[in-house]
Amino acid sequence: MTGAVHAQTSGAQTAGLAPNGVLRAVINLGNPILARRDDRTGLPVGVSVDLAQLLAQRLGVPLQLVVVDAAGKAVEAVTQDRADIGFFALDPQRAQGVVFTPAYVQIEGSYLVRQDSPLQHNDEVDVAAHRVVVGKGSAYDLFLTRHLKQAQIVRAPTSPQVVDFFLAQQMEVAAGVKQQLEADAGRVPNVRLLPGRFMVIDQAMGMPQGRGPSASAVLNTFVQEMKSSGFVAQALLRHRIDGASVAP
Repeated sequence: MTGAVHAQTSGAQTAGLAPNGVLRAVINLGNPILARRDDRTGLPVGVSVDLAQLLAQRLGVPLQLVVVDAAGKAVEAVTQDRADIGFFALDPQRAQGVVFTPAYVQIEGSYLVRQDSPLQHNDEVDVAAHRVVVGKGSAYDLFLTRHLKQAQIVRAPTSPQVVDFFLAQQMEVAAGVKQQLEADAGRVPNVRLLPGRFMVIDQAMGMPQGRGPSASAVLNTFVQEMKSSGFVAQALLRHRIDGASVAP
């Protein structure tokens, strides 16, 4: 973290980001690129956890992690003011209750099908006969709800449950984070990913509406510095994350 920790911000800025004297950061374990539970300790670890820890250190306040298992729950925690910051896929629907920073990471979205599926390309998915399973409230849910015109969207409770739900319900397509689907393809037999990607997702930090322009400016500057200093790139390497890159 060399060079990343600056002087503590002013009291007004700290109050805007951590009005209770504690930085409450919601961590979504449903996106394994950003966070997961450590196999040894059971504690949340990942890029988003590293960023939250460093921001709390810079603000000079304790960090409290609010751990959830789905993106929709993370959005609710911030919009309902149960968390001060979160880590989200940028989506216009979420901007109604969340103030976003610039993106810090980009993640690929992919489709998974059974090995014997006739589907070979992403552009073959959107037909009326296909049911596409997504994690409820995930970025893929929001994106595909807007873009799929004929295929039916079926929502699993969370993103990590998508492939098991897809198999149990005998659906035609599963959609999600490329890395998660690749891990699932190594875990269950007779499935494969379609080549390429159907979307690139910008991941950003966010805070509740109404915290004020100074707090927003501090969070924006923090994200830009984390990218330019190499902190985000180092965190991706440290946590052995493939399928994601530092956002431009």
